[in-house]
Amino acid sequence: MSAPVFLTGPGLLDDLGPGSTYVLEGAEGRHAGVVQRRRAGERVDVVDGRGVRAVCEIAEVDAGRLVLAVLGRADEAAPPVRLVLAQALAKGDRDELAVESATEVGVDEVVPWQARRSVVVWRGERAAKSRAKWVATVRQATKQSRRAWVPDVAEPVDTRALAARAAAVAAQGGTTVVLHESATAPLGAVPLPAADGGAPAEVLVVVGPEGGIAEEELAALTAAGASVARLGPHVLRTSTAGPVALALLAQRLGRWG
Repeated sequence: MSAPVFLTGPGLLDDLGPGSTYVLEGAEGRHAGVVQRRRAGERVDVVDGRGVRAVCEIAEVDAGRLVLAVLGRADEAAPPVRLVLAQALAKGDRDELAVESATEVGVDEVVPWQARRSVVVWRGERAAKSRAKWVATVRQATKQSRRAWVPDVAEPVDTRALAARAAAVAAQGGTTVVLHESATAPLGAVPLPAADGGAPAEVLVVVGPEGGIAEEELAALTAAGASVARLGPHVLRTSTAGPVALALLAQRLGRWG
């Protein structure tokens, strides 16, 4: 069974190696020691969210503060092709479900998209609170799935900004694919960027809201260089489509090999 994962900040594990000691405190330390009741001798991993994983054994637990003996260290490189999900805002927390599952699958960034047919609207204070919930969802899913990388959560975009990003992805040799039930080409036929060792390319997957992507939105995205593809013979919910597509793309990119 894999060891539980706890999060610290980027750079805080840089000087660690076998034989080092690390103190896990704050919210993560309290969760490990008080909520999960971890005990001395148990194995845990601490990750910095940017690819560094410290393999540890609990040496001491003291009032929500864990003293860890570092047994080893692993540095996981960033993937040569980034997987990004532009998820339309959706009601009933379906967008958060999509973000949670996408993180478990291996997404590298999620982009909140204020689509024209999104019932939910992020404005002002609500936008900040809603994005914060996505950030918290990503962090929890990262720990649950034992990842060393925490996906980025972008600022929310409207369709114009999303089309601009699609154009930038195309200019940098990446691929944008819009999932749409009217498409004839399967996702498996969409060309993917090569992992050639240069700057990481991007595969941007666009998923619409419950009411679907409006025709003018589809036109704007395809004009910016996006391809349109279908997942299969069935229409999936907005909470399901993105994670399923990302899983298929991860397989094609060799992440699950």
